Amino acid sequence: MVTNIAPLKIAQIAPLYEAVPPRLYGGTERVVAHLTNALVDQGHAVTLFASADADTRAALVPVRAQALRLDPAPLKSDLAAHLALLDAVRERAGEFDVLHFHTDLLHFPFFEDIAQRTLTTLHGRLDLADLPLAYRRWHRFPLVSISQSQRAPLPFANWQATVPHGLDDAPYRFEPNPSGGYLAFLGRISPEKRPDRAIAIARRAGLPLRIAAKVDAADADYFERTIRPLLADPLVEFVGEIGDADKAAFLGQARALLFPIDWPEPFGLVMIEAMACGTPVIGWRCGSVPEVIEHGVSGLIVESEDEAAAAVHAVARLDRRAVRAAFDRRFSAQAMASAYVAQYRRLIGQDGDGRTHTARRAA
Repeated sequence: MVTNIAPLKIAQIAPLYEAVPPRLYGGTERVVAHLTNALVDQGHAVTLFASADADTRAALVPVRAQALRLDPAPLKSDLAAHLALLDAVRERAGEFDVLHFHTDLLHFPFFEDIAQRTLTTLHGRLDLADLPLAYRRWHRFPLVSISQSQRAPLPFANWQATVPHGLDDAPYRFEPNPSGGYLAFLGRISPEKRPDRAIAIARRAGLPLRIAAKVDAADADYFERTIRPLLADPLVEFVGEIGDADKAAFLGQARALLFPIDWPEPFGLVMIEAMACGTPVIGWRCGSVPEVIEHGVSGLIVESEDEAAAAVHAVARLDRRAVRAAFDRRFSAQAMASAYVAQYRRLIGQDGDGRTHTARRAA
């Protein structure tokens, strides 16, 4: 969708851990991919700084041959790779109206002199001991949160807006009549994601549970000690890590997605992936969940395993078309891109017609 408002020159700076979009699991890089393409579709000149295996409609600046996680090299330096990324951005910074960073706070010391032309979306949890000092030190950088709850540990930070994640609906086929008869768990095996709780809920409800999730090295012990013994239950199937090609069928054929988290989830991209397929979400009242799920419309919010087991049966009464409509209304890539463009223009002093405030006053 091309508008008649003056286009912007935008740099999108992605982390290098996954391809853009990821080949398998990955949240931040998937959002960057969908945002970047939506901005291009809206007529903006977008340059993506990422690994060379990115698939994008923007101009690509490849700063590493392959994203880090799936690179088979036995020894590699995450830090060195990201310093090279920042150096490439710095070298070309003058070409852009706005530099949009998705690299947490890593770029702060290197772009302090042009902080006013940057926007930083924080994608992770912020309740870490060392963060308050850093965000007070580099307070000039404009920040975007992905949920209101994400802000709680840093209420003093330089927040400009909350922009919920959005996705292009193309990879997520709407399924009005699922035939799978199972519950789905999608994401990552880790204590805070609570796959053990998902298994307990499925057992209480007497329904099969399919788990499609990656196991990071840091969580391997948790998987072996806590989760693998639970996989002996005939109701539980561990699928492993899946990519976009399999995600629509996995989510679309499910009765519901279980999202039984036990941590302050900043957003929870898998929730809106399920919604795009028409699959309602049963989510724990924690972190961003009450901001993403419209209780009784796109899913059910629960606070105990008893409530969750009851919700497994109650969720069948929800209209899957209404679930998909909630996604279209709130979480499309185009809606996300438009919200970011409003922030870009505000940062550089432009009104909606693309003129600067100074030029507007002079007209």
